[in-house]
Amino acid sequence: MSTVRSAAVGQPVVAIVGRPNVGKSTLLNRVIGRREAIVEEKPGVTRDRKPVDAEWNGRTFTLVDTGGWLDTEHALDRQVSKQAERAIADADLVLMVVDVTVGVTDEDERVARLLRRSGKPVMLVVNKVDSERRESESWEFTRLGLGDPYAISSLHGRGTGDMLDDVVARLPEPPADRESGHFHYQSDHSDSAHTDGDEDEHEAAAVAIVGRPNVGKSTLFNRLIGDERSVVHDMPGTTRDTIDTVVETDEGPIRFVDTAGMRRKSRIDEGTEYYSLVRALQAIDRANAAVLVIDATEGVTHQDQRLAERVDAAGSPVVILLNKWELLDAEARADVTVQIADRLSFLGYAPVLKVSAKTGLGVHKLLPALQQSITAYHRRVPTGELNRVVQEAQAAHPSPGGRILYATQGAIDPPTFTLFTNKPQPAPYLRYIERKIREHFGFGPTPIKLRVRRRAG
Repeated sequence: MSTVRSAAVGQPVVAIVGRPNVGKSTLLNRVIGRREAIVEEKPGVTRDRKPVDAEWNGRTFTLVDTGGWLDTEHALDRQVSKQAERAIADADLVLMVVDVTVGVTDEDERVARLLRRSGKPVMLVVNKVDSERRESESWEFTRLGLGDPYAISSLHGRGTGDMLDDVVARLPEPPADRESGHFHYQSDHSDSAHTDGDEDEHEAAAVAIVGRPNVGKSTLFNRLIGDERSVVHDMPGTTRDTIDTVVETDEGPIRFVDTAGMRRKSRIDEGTEYYSLVRALQAIDRANAAVLVIDATEGVTHQDQRLAERVDAAGSPVVILLNKWELLDAEARADVTVQIADRLSFLGYAPVLKVSAKTGLGVHKLLPALQQSITAYHRRVPTGELNRVVQEAQAAHPSPGGRILYATQGAIDPPTFTLFTNKPQPAPYLRYIERKIREHFGFGPTPIKLRVRRRAG
């Protein structure tokens, strides 16, 4: 059974909402002082709810960026709007952002009506007020019925300090055990998910969900966390940023990170997609493990191979998920199984799960596989037992390149072993020794590294 865990129980939530392209993500970046949300001068860049930790005058709160709200029948836009509506429902305070350079629009009025019906406390934020002349124009927005406007420029910081003073003044004081029935957010601010194995026992392991666009990553992410957290639509590139949620599982807390679909660099020709790629690569490098999602109906593509190489280079455990397995007949299933063995042979240690993120088929096997790999990733083995395993392996199958005199484990994350030899060892023999170490100590689906040092003897 999985439940979503709060990053800081009782921390108030502030949601930023409004129609597309009014500067919501720019405001979030201004408040937290770094480029966390992707910003581009066109509508539709933000699609999911994006929670981050924020602080002002010693008061902490969770700030949630949302996609632009639109009253439309378009399937993707409706899902984005539903995400914004859920953020409103979960919020203790809502910042409605409008654009002074455009004036009051029909969409602004629709969002205002939605907020008035919600009964939530609302602050009306008029953005792009870069001069005193623009400041007088901000009063036009009082007709939205949401009170006096806060005239700001999120790009230049004008007026944001006064606005934030009122934000924290209006937040509820958090009682010691303040719990709500709302979805609790966990933001991704750990500087490094790779540790020396001595991390706090309560710290959640980070698992990056990666894959090509439109292979079902967000559908898998939503099923794992039991909440429609990421926008899912049958159009490539729906997720533009990394979205993460901590889930309490029977195997301990896991922080799942949903990443944007990763295309070939030659096809990334716009700013938003470039930054999405950067965020996805950062998520892989910081993760304790990765779930590589492959569309089984398309087989293992060249792009899947390149992405698998990138995941393997990060040195973290990886679980391969063949998604949409239920759509394949027997012949196609046999074919894609051969492709995995052939084209992803360098991930031979990784378990391959055949699942349907849409129906839930086989997804229950993922959490145990991840926990096994993460536990093995931090494992340190006794030196004496390690050397007995190596010596028995040599006795059963002597090396053509001399002897391994001694072995020691030099590091974890991943487990790394140094072999002291009197002569160079051929690569096939090192793979044999690696297999024997893996089998004896049960490293299973986690990478291990062997280093060879020559020593006279």
